[in-house]
Amino acid sequence: MTRSDPRFDPLARLLHWLMAALILAMLFIGVGMVSTVSERYAMLVAIHRPLGVAILCLAALRLANRLRKPAPPLPADLPAWQGFAARASHWLLYGLMLGLPLIGWAMQSAGQVPVVLYGQLALPAILPASPGLHAALRSAHQLLAYGLFLLVLLHLGAALMHRLLRRDGVFRSMAP
Repeated sequence: MTRSDPRFDPLARLLHWLMAALILAMLFIGVGMVSTVSERYAMLVAIHRPLGVAILCLAALRLANRLRKPAPPLPADLPAWQGFAARASHWLLYGLMLGLPLIGWAMQSAGQVPVVLYGQLALPAILPASPGLHAALRSAHQLLAYGLFLLVLLHLGAALMHRLLRRDGVFRSMAP
């Protein structure tokens, strides 16, 4: 292994693991929301919206940190297609971590539903009211959430491959 700086900086590692927990929680809350018509729906929505805003803010901070302090280099013996897949999947993850909350916010705005953070504190609408746009954004939000779930599973699989099979230090670079 020829990694000059073998670990991500401490802020990157903290944000990674914090966001991993938040995103997994968000995905399961989202599944619960679309699969229930009980009184729990309102409670799940009340958690989902501010959690989405938190993920958006943390993703912006994480991206800024990543641009300021790039990732450690991948192992020199990693096949080129795996290196490309690693880089592409990470940028897709950033895109989804930023895009999904923004689409959710836009969807709520088009549906004239405020994104309440706490009590009376709500985000301003970012789109005008439009039932058709609301429906399209809802479909996009749901489809992209499934894509994020698939990408998280692939990311986890790749991390385990680096830890258990290749043992090349990639897993340790993000370990707490």
